[in-house]
Amino acid sequence: MDENLLGIIAGILTSIAMMPQLIKVLRERNAEDISVVMLLVLISGLSLWVWYGILKDELPIILSNGFSVLVNLTLLTCCLIFKKKD
Repeated sequence: MDENLLGIIAGILTSIAMMPQLIKVLRERNAEDISVVMLLVLISGLSLWVWYGILKDELPIILSNGFSVLVNLTLLTCCLIFKKKD
């Protein structure tokens, strides 16, 4: 398999991995079971991947991880809005 094709497939799969969770949270307006700490760590790691992609001038890394950052920031925002206060 061509390494570029492999990278593109991997980027697409990892980029859309959190979409089902985001859709579920948006539909149910409930984010009780989502860990904010996990999202913060994930967003930090993805942001570092974007930075790495910029340094290496690798557009697939920048685009796939940039999209993932946006999805997870949206999920984090939903968590902050929809989590019930005790």
